[in-house]
Amino acid sequence: MIKLAVYGKGGIGKSTTVSNLSAALAEKNLRVMQIGCDPKADSTLYLRRGKPLKTVLELIHDRGDDFSLSEMVIEGYGGVICVEAGGPTPGLGCAGRGIIAALEKLEQKGAYEVYKPDVVFYDVLGDVVCGGFSMPMRSGYADKVYIVTSGENMAIHAAANIAIAVENFRGRGYASLGGLILNRRDVKNEREKVEELASDINSRIVGVLPRSETVADAEEKGATVMEAYPCSYMAHEYRELAARIMEDNGISL
Repeated sequence: MIKLAVYGKGGIGKSTTVSNLSAALAEKNLRVMQIGCDPKADSTLYLRRGKPLKTVLELIHDRGDDFSLSEMVIEGYGGVICVEAGGPTPGLGCAGRGIIAALEKLEQKGAYEVYKPDVVFYDVLGDVVCGGFSMPMRSGYADKVYIVTSGENMAIHAAANIAIAVENFRGRGYASLGGLILNRRDVKNEREKVEELASDINSRIVGVLPRSETVADAEEKGATVMEAYPCSYMAHEYRELAARIMEDNGISL
């Protein structure tokens, strides 16, 4: 089982990227679990086609411990196992604590043993890398961290902070940094800026995703690119990125 955490600034296209990677790997008959670690609970939205999914925190709040593992998950497109940690009522709780509670509950309910995923993606909001938001980096969770960024200054700033957090945790047996995923916004000198960031953090660009209207068109249909436009250029790009990430983790597709 390969466990990967994908971080990035809010709005950078991280969940879109992860969902399409999950779908691309499912095409290769890999069993994929995607765990949304964002209070908005929308990581797996386009894999589920609008099917309702109770977040783990909602279940804990409503039922304590009196619920089954099957109530925490739903099978999405391609058989991807979808889980959403969820978040507290705005202003009434700590989202980071919610992530911790959700991931601990998945372990307690035996999610990994029951579903036996080949690949687990933790999709994590990266504006803040402290407390519960660093939980997927910790020992026993993700093996590697990938950071989605563009060449926009705020995205690069967030990516640098995430990389610093990974480096600071290195001595504790936490996840290592796998690299950067450039999700292009077509800003000036974008590739050069992200290459400079990669050099500064002693990492590399794992893949580059072009800006494409196909992504927005697919989401208008409530689906991933892989489902809505499987023969498109963007679908090809997601497949290529998925293959590179898997190769980076010892699997040849």
